Amino acid sequence: MPLVESLQNMFRVPELKRRILFTLGLFAVYRLGEHVPSPGVDAAALAASFQQQAGTLFGLYDIFVGGAFSRATIFALGIMPYISASIVLQVLGAVVPYLEKLRKEGEEGQKKINQLTRYGTVLISLIQSYAYGVFLMSNPGGVTVVPHPGFAFMFTLMVTQTTGTIFVMWLGEQITERGIGNGISLIIFINIIGSIPNVFQATVESVRSGALSLITVAAGTIVSVLMVAFVVVLTQGTRKIPVQYAKRIVGRRMYGGASTHIPLRVNTAGVIPIIFASSILILPTTVAQFFPESAIGQWIQSNFGPHVNGVWEVLYALFIIFFTYFYTAVVLNPNDLAENMRKYGGFIPGIRPGKKTAEYIDRVMTRITLVGAVCLAIVAIVPDLFFQTFHMPLFRGFGGTSVLIVVGVALDTLQQVESHLLMRHYEGFVKKSRIRGRRG
Repeated sequence: MPLVESLQNMFRVPELKRRILFTLGLFAVYRLGEHVPSPGVDAAALAASFQQQAGTLFGLYDIFVGGAFSRATIFALGIMPYISASIVLQVLGAVVPYLEKLRKEGEEGQKKINQLTRYGTVLISLIQSYAYGVFLMSNPGGVTVVPHPGFAFMFTLMVTQTTGTIFVMWLGEQITERGIGNGISLIIFINIIGSIPNVFQATVESVRSGALSLITVAAGTIVSVLMVAFVVVLTQGTRKIPVQYAKRIVGRRMYGGASTHIPLRVNTAGVIPIIFASSILILPTTVAQFFPESAIGQWIQSNFGPHVNGVWEVLYALFIIFFTYFYTAVVLNPNDLAENMRKYGGFIPGIRPGKKTAEYIDRVMTRITLVGAVCLAIVAIVPDLFFQTFHMPLFRGFGGTSVLIVVGVALDTLQQVESHLLMRHYEGFVKKSRIRGRRG
């Protein structure tokens, strides 16, 4: 079989084999650290009280760190502070001249940005670990999670969690440099797929006990497969803008004259709009839990949330569309694209170089971003509504956010593996067309 042959070829290339084994080894180290408890926390009591946090910001965070947040392990914060610092610097890069200058300085500028990202990670880790300590000492769910609260516990927790986050960041950087794939993305990837065995076991037990029928399980499986296929198409969808480079004579040599294209992705923003939108909408419910006696808090928990009255879903879709446009505008600047094309003698056939080219690219981006934003809203809302309507709680773990991350990271990693194989004249995973990851 071609797939089996391609998998065998992966281990015939010494460098690729070494990179894959190195990545798997660091995965094992990370998964081991996810089960080391933080000092001073009753993990069993926290796990019992955390069942009430499923629809809150803490529940969303727990998904990205593989359940370490609800178990209060040394990797409870996971890689999220690093991602937050990266997003903040990316957004600031569009408005702060110094950061924008660093971004244009090539490799040296990127090194400085990476260093600033690490400093930002430490700062965000300290802030989040303090907030985590306050949350644990507040006895969530009315359960005593920290038997001996106080300054000693808070200091120990902040040092432990910040150190754990820095170590996870180091693991991710080592995977990117010496392993295969993007290390930061792969850490989130294994956190999400790490819950699949538990979901499968819970599904089997539910079928045996009669809580779920085989027809329900089959329907949920079909919807999940269709959603994965839809996300693959969305992730690989591109709009190719043709570019022609003029011929130039330098000395006795002729350069240029080539035809290429600019691949504008339908989903340039990736999963970021869903994360931003869900975080903002979940925040009121999360805050309301800290004021259970308040009339406003009780009204928010009763009337504002998923599957209550439809308002939450409408706002969710609108926020996703807004953040898709916002983040696309941050990471992709039509003026920069047009300027780079003009600098190297490139032009779009029928469009004047310079301002007209930037306006044309912006117009195309606006149209395809709308399609991508609507598709993101469908991925985020429709499957979850289906599982809720037909009472399939076990399948709700395969929501749009999780599937987008898993599919995107898998395509990126397969693209790198395929590049190694094709470079050494081995068959890749796809014969007729190349695998396109998010950065393909």
